[in-house]
Amino acid sequence: MDKFTTLTGIAAPMPLVNIDTDMIIPKQFLKTIKRSGLGVNLFDELRYDREGNEIPDFVLNQPAWRDAQILVAGDNFGCGSSREHAPWALLDFGIRCVISTSFADIFFNNCFKNGILPITLPQEAVDALMEDARKGANARMTVDLENQTVSSSDGQEFHFDIDPFRKHCLLNGLDDIGLTMEKAPAIDRFETQMAQARPWI
Repeated sequence: MDKFTTLTGIAAPMPLVNIDTDMIIPKQFLKTIKRSGLGVNLFDELRYDREGNEIPDFVLNQPAWRDAQILVAGDNFGCGSSREHAPWALLDFGIRCVISTSFADIFFNNCFKNGILPITLPQEAVDALMEDARKGANARMTVDLENQTVSSSDGQEFHFDIDPFRKHCLLNGLDDIGLTMEKAPAIDRFETQMAQARPWI
């Protein structure tokens, strides 16, 4: 998993509330267990018409936000089913941070396990960042995980809270496997001791 330290990038405004996981990545794209290749179908039903043509009005189809790395979204982002494909699709598209007033619990947890930083802020802060995101590619936000701040293009700064353990994992690029591998020496010692004490196992 890639480390998350400081991110400066384009933020896309998505003021819709209750964006669920089926909207993030529709069910017909859940046949794969690969984490790559899902970005092209992120928000599929919002991005494309029935013939597969891009819908020009959708924010991520507009030139100013095609390379967005941050989403500023409406309340209750990631609700619906628990599919881990949702953060996979966001990450594959290039989204590393989602900012909202609230998230569905399972989606929130899955983000951390996949290197995405979900930031919860009060409504007034999200409104200010949403307005800043509407400025397009010339207005870049900065997310500083170490100092737990989000800065708008015009210098407004907002502090966010994060669980210290999750912060540690993101800063060091540690998913569940990475956390286990940190304990590799202790695991090896245990396995050696077990092999000596119980060679019949």
